[in-house]
Amino acid sequence: MADFAEQWQEWKAQRERDLADPYGWLALVSLDWLTDQPTAYQGLPGLWWQDAEAAYVDPNGGELSHDGEAITGVKRIELVNSGAGTRVRAGDVEVEIARRRDYLIRVHDPKADAVGGFRGVPAYDPKSEWVLSGVYEPFDEARPTTVGAVVAGLTHVYTSPGIVRFTYNGAEHTLTAFNGKQGGFSILFTDATSGVTTYAANRSLAVAEPDENGTVVLDFNRAVNLPCAFTAFATCPLPPAGNNLPFAVEAGELIPFEQEALAH
Repeated sequence: MADFAEQWQEWKAQRERDLADPYGWLALVSLDWLTDQPTAYQGLPGLWWQDAEAAYVDPNGGELSHDGEAITGVKRIELVNSGAGTRVRAGDVEVEIARRRDYLIRVHDPKADAVGGFRGVPAYDPKSEWVLSGVYEPFDEARPTTVGAVVAGLTHVYTSPGIVRFTYNGAEHTLTAFNGKQGGFSILFTDATSGVTTYAANRSLAVAEPDENGTVVLDFNRAVNLPCAFTAFATCPLPPAGNNLPFAVEAGELIPFEQEALAH
């Protein structure tokens, strides 16, 4: 048990270091949706716009760079919908370009109040009984899955390779899995604690690749809040249909301190 708790503490410390990144989610200070007209945004050099396929930035006499190279003319950036974004450097800030149906820009400023005031993330104490065994059942073909978002009217489309089936208190439950960013799976879920002690919209659980028998480990002690729990400038997905567990998962991250500030 001492080793289990120590490993969890190490994981939590790394998780909080990642959140405290000066150009991470806590550094977000704005979000703007691009239009089809070249537009200047407050505090940023250049002109920014989109068409049906790509985003564009014209330095317009300002100093901007992308992937370490100065932008000297109109730069066209085409991204996958609901996929990873890219960053444009503008002085001390980074401007993230992302595609969420339309294109958006978000400013990451290391001087943001949320970065300097970060106090860590409250969480349930780790308990070994929340480390559950499940079985991964792949689909014959990966299925595009549309989910809602914390932004009204917005949807995300992700690829689901299969489901994870597990038993808790004698009852069987099934969760739709998405592909993880670094292998394995990502499971978005809510449960009976959602909106009570944990963030209402969702939490996320990373699951490692299954073994040769299809067995996976669901360590709910490592269930984390999505970025939308920490900032109003995120467009996080909601869980897919069926990923609402009917019992209280009293493990993992709790409602973050930042929610109080967002509520006001």
